Amino acid sequence: MRDIPVGNGSLLINFDEKYQIRDIYFPHVGQENHTEGYPCRFGVWINGDFSWIENDDAWTRDLRYVRDTLLTDVELNNEALGVNFKCNDTVASHENIYLRKIRVRNLRSDRAAFRVFLHHDLRIYENKYGDTAFFDPQTGGIIHYKKHRYFLINTDPHFASYATGRKAFQGKEGTWRDAEDGNLQGAVITEGSVDSTIGVHFDLDSKGEFEFFYWMAVGVSYEEVAELNQLVMKRGPLKYLEYTENYWRAWVNKNERVFGHVPERIIDLFDRSLLITHTQIDRGGAILAANDHDVAERATDHYSYLWTRDGAFVANAVDQAGYSHITRKFFDLCGRVVHKDGYFLQKYNADGTLASSWHACWDPIRNRNLAPIQEDETALVLWALWEHYALFRDIEFAHRLYRKMVIPCADFMLSFRNRVTGLPEPSWNLWEDRRGVHTFTCATVVAGLRGAANFAEVFGENELSERYRSTAHDLVAAMKAHLYSEKDRRFLRGLLAGDNDELYADNTVDASLFGLFYFGCFDVDDVEVANTMSAVEERLKTDGGIARFENDGYMRSGETGLGNAWFISTLWLSEYYIAKARTLSDLDPAMKLIEWCADRALPSGVLSEQFDPVTGTQSSVSPLTWSHSTFVSTVLSFQRKANLLQND
Repeated sequence: MRDIPVGNGSLLINFDEKYQIRDIYFPHVGQENHTEGYPCRFGVWINGDFSWIENDDAWTRDLRYVRDTLLTDVELNNEALGVNFKCNDTVASHENIYLRKIRVRNLRSDRAAFRVFLHHDLRIYENKYGDTAFFDPQTGGIIHYKKHRYFLINTDPHFASYATGRKAFQGKEGTWRDAEDGNLQGAVITEGSVDSTIGVHFDLDSKGEFEFFYWMAVGVSYEEVAELNQLVMKRGPLKYLEYTENYWRAWVNKNERVFGHVPERIIDLFDRSLLITHTQIDRGGAILAANDHDVAERATDHYSYLWTRDGAFVANAVDQAGYSHITRKFFDLCGRVVHKDGYFLQKYNADGTLASSWHACWDPIRNRNLAPIQEDETALVLWALWEHYALFRDIEFAHRLYRKMVIPCADFMLSFRNRVTGLPEPSWNLWEDRRGVHTFTCATVVAGLRGAANFAEVFGENELSERYRSTAHDLVAAMKAHLYSEKDRRFLRGLLAGDNDELYADNTVDASLFGLFYFGCFDVDDVEVANTMSAVEERLKTDGGIARFENDGYMRSGETGLGNAWFISTLWLSEYYIAKARTLSDLDPAMKLIEWCADRALPSGVLSEQFDPVTGTQSSVSPLTWSHSTFVSTVLSFQRKANLLQND
């Protein structure tokens, strides 16, 4: 898990719960990770005693952010060693420079010699081969490089010692081991599988303090990082920190919002969620699901991808919060990567290239084609694009995507329907674990076709608009006919596809059934919706939150039980209470679910994918962009409804 990310859309730095740098992504958010999740260590030597902050139980750590900023507020304390650290980290808002301010306090009763060591285990281009680390006399920094990736490390006051050396090679652990006696004696330059460590030396009287700055300039050439290093030295690292702190405070408060019915701590997490969401969005438009390399150790893959479904939900939340300049880049990217046949594939890398997938496009047993898609990913982009247009009315932007993306995707959804049932043909569900005709997918297709119909009407193509709209109408009727179970008196999760695409009922209760009302297929007060959502609450509630679906085994601690609560599932139920509220007091259950999520956020405000009721801790990747964006959109829904009810 990652507790405090800082980034600017090109350079993303992640810290774990022990305040170790674990991920350095550049030049895209989520691509490439130049540490491969290996830690960059932080340690201190005092009068012959040494400790790395991650290894010693004597350390207490408090990892937070300065309010309304992407500047960390970290405190490390070791009473036994007699030292206190207060640190602030950020990535410059507009330059690829990571900066850290470190203030050291001597808690001892006597004067002591201090040496702070900062270690760098880079695996440039995501492998440990062929790197070089060297001391550069021209800039005074340590530089790691390979091909078109350069990392320049420096401090102010300047570090007193340094070492480069081999790591993960013939039993060598790295230069960090060399630091443990307080003396660095490594080489000036090393190539291959390398690391580096620098030491800042100073003496402190009892209760005395010392402050220094540390930075890493990141670029594609020596000249670029040398220039960035010079900028820091000329402007001063403190000025860079202050500028970036002020920039993010202005950014998160740029749109006036009045939360008259929302507790202050929920507003704080709303703002924090906006800022954390921003760290997970690439400057080129890709909205990454999560950037936490630890998941790769158990899955041989990660979440550092754009799923257009997640992206559409995130874009919609960011639009509602008033940041249309960010979401335009996302929609433009979608227009570039959409398949020529009018759909989106499973996922994409941050640069828009096709990412790994497990959706087969061929059935070798029956010699037939399969659609390697999750159709909701296509439909949701059209839904989110129309919601974007409805908010901002940027007609030229909409026109740019209308022929390129809207019509091809809508036409695909028209054609991808079963002639007998009127429902979509089988595809993968939003959880990517089963293939069939899913109620959630059908609801998103209705919303996507209605969005396309609205665009066609805007551009005067009324016949096309009517075709899209009537198909959406027919699809709602088909959902009622084929996906509603009279026996269970609620909607099915879907119809699963057998070996020959024969369909059979899947009556598993699933939190995604909220899409029935959320996308406007059925009225929130319809008895069919009420029964379905009652089943969601009654059968998926776990520790006050809501599980994804019945018997979900993903990341579950035990062999029995519902599975973990998901933050998005919990907030979807909150959206149901918001939608059906008729008085202000009717909103109380919705706020309780919002507060449940806030109560389980990390001290930094980070929300992961899941909360494990057995261990009482967050689990899976963190931060999950979708969790934070759903928190944003749900709080906005709550406030809008509260305002409406207040004025009635």
